[in-house]
Amino acid sequence: MNALTLPDIAAQASRQALPLDWVGMCGIALPILIDGQRLSAKVDAGVSLDDGEARGIHMSRLYLALERLEQEDLRPALLRQVLQHFLDSHEGLSGNAYLRIHVDLLLKRHALVSPLAGWKTYPVSIEARLENQMFHVELKIDVTYSSTCPCSAALARQLIQQQFVDDFGNTSLQHADVLAWLGSVKGIVATPHSQRSSAQLHIHLNNQQPILPLAELIDNAEAALGTAVQTAVKRADEQAFALANGQNLMFCEDAARRLNLALQRSAAVNAFHLKVVHAESLHAHDAVAESRWTRAST
Repeated sequence: MNALTLPDIAAQASRQALPLDWVGMCGIALPILIDGQRLSAKVDAGVSLDDGEARGIHMSRLYLALERLEQEDLRPALLRQVLQHFLDSHEGLSGNAYLRIHVDLLLKRHALVSPLAGWKTYPVSIEARLENQMFHVELKIDVTYSSTCPCSAALARQLIQQQFVDDFGNTSLQHADVLAWLGSVKGIVATPHSQRSSAQLHIHLNNQQPILPLAELIDNAEAALGTAVQTAVKRADEQAFALANGQNLMFCEDAARRLNLALQRSAAVNAFHLKVVHAESLHAHDAVAESRWTRAST
């Protein structure tokens, strides 16, 4: 009995001749390496279908090309090689290739004062494109922090002042009495409101960048904000966190400006769009600020 040739439907002519911008797969499960750390990722892989007469692309070729991402540390050069493999395996069909990697980056974070430490996740998306023989890498990073409202802090201070007048207005002040009052519930009669906030960073990397500077960009963002959320803490750490919030009062506009300046200082960054969201504890809506920047051509 003669073996039958398996049909190749993708090689058949399309019933409607029309090129397509992007064809591929989304949500492919894949282990990847970032700075030597093996992480579970979801990958989107695709190419353009420039030959409008072709029925489709060879998706299995894209899938198999992703194997290199399991074996080597993720760098721009590796991403470019995988994209070039996409195109080489679709010669005559495709001129552009795309790759998106969605992963939760794990970073070890030390407490502010005590020797404790814990792991923190940062949602990251890495998008690489090879379009018209031009290679681009973009990063999307979410950073969570605490923000304390300057207006609320000023109103709280005023109420504390008024309470002080009510309690000591006609009294000869004694150091011990004032110290005890400051440590009492009655003394700190009001506190400013703060909220968990997020910075969404969309960064276009310099095309000559040899590595993916994820940890560096996150560290710079958290340093600029001054109030990154913590992992394992003791009471001394919680007190230090309260101090950091008190010394870094910020509206969403302040946070956006701090991040803008911090990202501009990175040589790895060619352009960015950032968005900060303060999930208000006073209001039922969020406070939001956005900012963009592009490095001037030299």
